[in-house]
Amino acid sequence: MLAGLATHARPVERTLALRQAAAAADELVAALSALAPAVAGEGMAAESTSQSFFRVREGELSDQQAALHGALVIHRGLEDLCEAPLSGADLALEAAGMRQAVLDLTGAAAAADAGPDSVPLAAVSEPAAGALESVWSARWLIGHQVHVLFNICAAVAVADATRLLRHGDGDAALPRLADATVYVRGFPAAMTHASTVPADYYMASIRHTMAPPSVDVPLSGRQHRGYKLFRAAMKDLLSVVPDSYEQVAARAPELAEARGALLEADIVDGERHVTLAYSMVHLRRSIAQKPEGPDNAVAELRLMRHRRAAQYASLIRFGDHYIADAVAGLRHS
Repeated sequence: MLAGLATHARPVERTLALRQAAAAADELVAALSALAPAVAGEGMAAESTSQSFFRVREGELSDQQAALHGALVIHRGLEDLCEAPLSGADLALEAAGMRQAVLDLTGAAAAADAGPDSVPLAAVSEPAAGALESVWSARWLIGHQVHVLFNICAAVAVADATRLLRHGDGDAALPRLADATVYVRGFPAAMTHASTVPADYYMASIRHTMAPPSVDVPLSGRQHRGYKLFRAAMKDLLSVVPDSYEQVAARAPELAEARGALLEADIVDGERHVTLAYSMVHLRRSIAQKPEGPDNAVAELRLMRHRRAAQYASLIRFGDHYIADAVAGLRHS
């Protein structure tokens, strides 16, 4: 269903396809729930303010439970996407990440090689209508939960690839690098999904709930353990394959391309975070910004993008060497 999703169809056909995908996800949730019910996440202690706010918890799960909770996130995401005004391009990236998560969490990757089944279009019941404000507030949480799922799945895929590379099995590492790239390309799509709410509503009704006195400490990406796991996995990957693009391409061209695709996706994620923040908060300061930081959230995010681009400049085919030279000059000034 997700592989054949009509992401660029006309609105009516696209919505119908999304409702069918959501119904299929609901069937998957029911099948997995029949094996064992979901863990009551709200009964678990939150390890950070961010976890509490975004309704995310961490714990040891069996394969079945991990698949079930991942399917629940995907189901909620698809139900919201039936109404969210997401672009076709972003919908395609988010759907690809969701599909990859289903394959990874259920172990169904081998079956997927046969290609998607042809599913006839059929009427699916309309979701219950609610106040737009409640939909927007829920969307902010749902999109972030999809983002967290992608973070964790990407971290696992990168860690798998790194382990295989350490053991000299480059051929087996390539598919896992490709899987990780699917998730990283989905990062900004999921964040854009979360942000398909009016900027005025975000400023008036959501932003202040993520800062004191509504919460103990201002919320920021630095509090998301899943994203920190992903960043640590990326650092470990580059410790195993630290050579320039040209050096890696000379001995393993497919590895150079696979690593490059992942790093390019990581840079683009940073770039899109800049533009997304600009659309939501314009030139205001970040709620989690340190006093000594740049004057606004956009400038701080742009610095993060530049550092990442400078770090990757020699590792990808079309590196941003202008930024790399500028950052190197600043370090030596």
